[in-house]
Amino acid sequence: MAKPMTITKPVATPLPWRAYLEMTKPRVVALMLLTVLVGMCLAVPGSVPVQPLIAGLVGIGMMAGAAAAYNHLIDRRIDGLMARTYNRPLPKGRVSITKALTFATAMAILGFALLYWAVNPLTAWLTFASLIGYAVIYTAYLKRATPQNIVVGGLAGAMPPLLGWTAITGEFHGNALLLVIIIFAWTPPHFWALAIHRRAEYAKVDVPMLPVTHGVEFTKTCIMLYTVLLALACLYPVLVGMCGPLYLMGSTLLSCGFIYKAWQLKYRDKPGLAMQVFRFSIYHLMLLFLLLLVDHYLWS
Repeated sequence: MAKPMTITKPVATPLPWRAYLEMTKPRVVALMLLTVLVGMCLAVPGSVPVQPLIAGLVGIGMMAGAAAAYNHLIDRRIDGLMARTYNRPLPKGRVSITKALTFATAMAILGFALLYWAVNPLTAWLTFASLIGYAVIYTAYLKRATPQNIVVGGLAGAMPPLLGWTAITGEFHGNALLLVIIIFAWTPPHFWALAIHRRAEYAKVDVPMLPVTHGVEFTKTCIMLYTVLLALACLYPVLVGMCGPLYLMGSTLLSCGFIYKAWQLKYRDKPGLAMQVFRFSIYHLMLLFLLLLVDHYLWS
């Protein structure tokens, strides 16, 4: 008697370009480009010139994606050991080391060239410095050297608003540095909340994140203190006249929300709360910069 024929469905394999896109950390870059855009818009009272706007966003985005790809390359060993990252393209062998290095370097060169020739040299070199700060100084050294890695290395991730400002004006301005301070103060509580959730994994791969070296309770205290510091930093644009009452009210509500979430984490912790704080911090930054943008055009 003949056996019934069985039809097996083909296993879907990810398209190659998806692996390369994943290495650029598109969600992180998208949030970063929002802060770049706000920096551009706040740099001028009226409409933003089209060429530096488009070329700046594309060039900065390319170099940020290249920095993320370098991060994948440098961290490929520990990524393969952590549950959060073991499925990334390099640990899974979906992209070879040579191809990943070629991809990251090509994007960095093209992004730099675009910024240098279509925007201005200052923005190109500042973006290059941010790439080196994140991919080399933070990822290759600070991440494994000190529990203050996020604080010290956070400056590279705080640069985007300044890059947006210089892309339009070609010069430094104190107001742009105030935006940098906001992201600089936001980064530690944002990432430490994730580090608490992934503490065991960081300990497993010998990465000295603050919860690993100083304990979870100490890290919770630091998160709460940094949310207060962040709330003060968020007031700077109002104090110098960059923003009006809309931003003041909105940023105050967001700051109170972040401080409350940090207080909950410290004194009313429960399973999964650290990740809730981490996710809240992302929405906090996104809404804060949207408020900056809306307030600028409403009151300018």
